Amino acid sequence: MKAVIFRRHGGPEVLSLTERAVPEPGPGEVRVRIVVSAVNPTDWKARGGMRAEPGAEIPETVPNQDGAGVVDAVGPDVTGFAPGDRVWLVLAGAHGPSSGTAQEYTVLPPEKLVRLPDGVSFDEGAGFGIPALTAHRALTVAEDGPARLAPGALDGRTVLVSGGAGAVGNAAIQLGRWAGATVIATVSTDEKAALARAAGAHHVVRYPDPELAARIREAAPDGVDLVVEVAMGVNAKLHTEVLRPRGTVATYGDDRGTGTISLDFGPNLMLNARYQFLVLYTVGADKLRAGAEDVTAALADGALRLGEDHGVPVHRFALADTAKAHTASEEGVTGKVLIDVTPAG
Repeated sequence: MKAVIFRRHGGPEVLSLTERAVPEPGPGEVRVRIVVSAVNPTDWKARGGMRAEPGAEIPETVPNQDGAGVVDAVGPDVTGFAPGDRVWLVLAGAHGPSSGTAQEYTVLPPEKLVRLPDGVSFDEGAGFGIPALTAHRALTVAEDGPARLAPGALDGRTVLVSGGAGAVGNAAIQLGRWAGATVIATVSTDEKAALARAAGAHHVVRYPDPELAARIREAAPDGVDLVVEVAMGVNAKLHTEVLRPRGTVATYGDDRGTGTISLDFGPNLMLNARYQFLVLYTVGADKLRAGAEDVTAALADGALRLGEDHGVPVHRFALADTAKAHTASEEGVTGKVLIDVTPAG
């Protein structure tokens, strides 16, 4: 089978296409034929090594966490899945160096698989993995809010989505609308404003703007209940200006920041503000499972969709061009980067 691998950390050039043996599922394992793999920032950050020693040799690793495909074979003691089942995957690459989705087949435990509803494409199954699970967690951490999402779960609540044209921002808008929230999104350009509106944002405001807080308050005079934040350090002061009392900031990124965040104690104290930092790798299996169930329900309802008319332009690459796909994501292309691995049929 064809697989993309890297043996040392570095830029996209460390990725290479190779031939590997098709893996056999052991007891309690499922083999999935990958139809579509998706690229997220976590994938190229892991490839680059983050805190690892530059150039150091590592076990042969297949990149990419998100993907969707068809169950190809099951090992002994597996129940709940059978050959032919359409599935999307939860943090596939985190299972081990050889389990990433940039290859034709991967072997995973059943808890990494989620059934893909009828009528939902492999593109959407792959494209909404990490972004939608991150958005789900962000939308379910508020002190006074729901722990699960469903139609009506966020009725009467106002959500501010920072970076509404990004992958997580888009998923937060679509999931927030599905759950009944009033959604305000911030964006940096007119083009991105159009994408946030296509995703379903009720109000869209541009930054930079010295009156940004006032513009948000026009849409939410009593303040926002929840902020889904991609630029924590840059927007720390804004939070105290737009949050309602007992409001929550759920942050998954520090875009344009320094990695160090300063918070004004007094304003946050008087607001009883809550800050929730989040990353999927340590969120807990129960939270991942709950998120996967709710995201699947939203997919089945048609509430999560890819494509420019839903605020998510799609950029496609062949498996042999995985390095180009990583480059596109790393350079900040707007939309979703997908890799075609095997035919859908």
